[in-house]
Amino acid sequence: MSDTDAAVKPSSDAPTARPFSAFERMIAWRYLRARRKEAFISVIAGFSFVGITLGVATLIIVMAVMNGFRGELITRILGINGHIVVQPIDKPLDDYDALASRFKAVDGVKLAIPLVEGQTFASGVVGAGTGALVRGIRAEDLQSLKIVSENIRSGDMVGFIAGEGVAIGSRMAQSLGLSAGDKITLMAPEGDVTPFGMTPRIKAYPISAIFEIGMSEYDASIIYMPLQEAQLFFNAEGLVQSIEIFVDRPDEIDAIRPKIEAAAERQIFITDWRQRNQTFFSALQVERNVMFMILTLIILVAALNIISGLIMLVKDKGHDIAILRTMGATSGSVMRIFFMTGAAIGVTGTLAGFLLGVVVCLNVESIRQFFSWISGTTLFNPELYFLSQLPADMDSGETVVILVVALGLSFIATLIPSWRASRLDPVQALRYE
Repeated sequence: MSDTDAAVKPSSDAPTARPFSAFERMIAWRYLRARRKEAFISVIAGFSFVGITLGVATLIIVMAVMNGFRGELITRILGINGHIVVQPIDKPLDDYDALASRFKAVDGVKLAIPLVEGQTFASGVVGAGTGALVRGIRAEDLQSLKIVSENIRSGDMVGFIAGEGVAIGSRMAQSLGLSAGDKITLMAPEGDVTPFGMTPRIKAYPISAIFEIGMSEYDASIIYMPLQEAQLFFNAEGLVQSIEIFVDRPDEIDAIRPKIEAAAERQIFITDWRQRNQTFFSALQVERNVMFMILTLIILVAALNIISGLIMLVKDKGHDIAILRTMGATSGSVMRIFFMTGAAIGVTGTLAGFLLGVVVCLNVESIRQFFSWISGTTLFNPELYFLSQLPADMDSGETVVILVVALGLSFIATLIPSWRASRLDPVQALRYE
């Protein structure tokens, strides 16, 4: 007696069974369980399950890491650079204090910071020196930049507030062999005008604080200097080059631009963070979309395995299907039985992939450190990827889309074999048995 014969005793049960009834679920469950003569089919089903699990988990992990990478970059880039940069058109910014006060009074603006910037060559105790971007800023403004003032690794802000010290990044301090209290020597190409021409300006400043933002490019290149000292160093007494404005909602920058222009009461040139980082973030978005499409192919391949496994199962169970039909089971009932058999693989694989993806995303940095320790190499090098840690940020909406895509492909994959099973002619199946 076959499995189906054992499962179905009274023939009157089949015609009266409702869709997806206990009768149909029981038959589908029996077809899922391994039998010695069905070992190859069970292997295909196992590969399908593993493929969907790994596909869903990989897609969730990769998209979460890319979301975290993008989010961390935006946080650090916008945390240290203004959302709106105001530059002069008709005359220099010699009224920057008044302008900054008016900008800060605009609804939605939280900071307005006058800046003097200039490229310098920095040298310390060891090393050949490095290029640096000096940013002249008022002490109260630097304290308002929480991403800097709350991430000071050594020293303090006392010397900076007194106008006698500078703040440098941790990677710069490490490369130059400097620590808090040491002096860093800065050389600007445009210095004093002499009868022999322009001579470079060289001056040593005590290091008041060493900060670590967590973005290697900034930690290795930025020096904060008191505004008045920076004006003297770059021959810009009483002037600033720009005013950087930080807003509460960076995504709604278009609504604030007209208010900034009105508050200026003079001709100004405005650029926002989207314009200055358009190429970078567009590249990230394109990469994110391409990765989603490529990794979805893993789930598609697993779904094709479901098709092949079910087709082989239908051929193997042709005799059982014929007996079910002669006992009164409808073609719809047979189709639902094989649909549930294939869908069970897709649903369990998707759920397992979701759980695996969540576990990895919650522990991605620990996993990175473990594999770095095992391999003896630095995975996710901060000097290449800008960030000192591997971030992961699962987006609920995106995760739901991944689950829907995986379930949808799994359900679609079961339709063709299920339809073929329902169309099987019981007379032909029994004749050639």
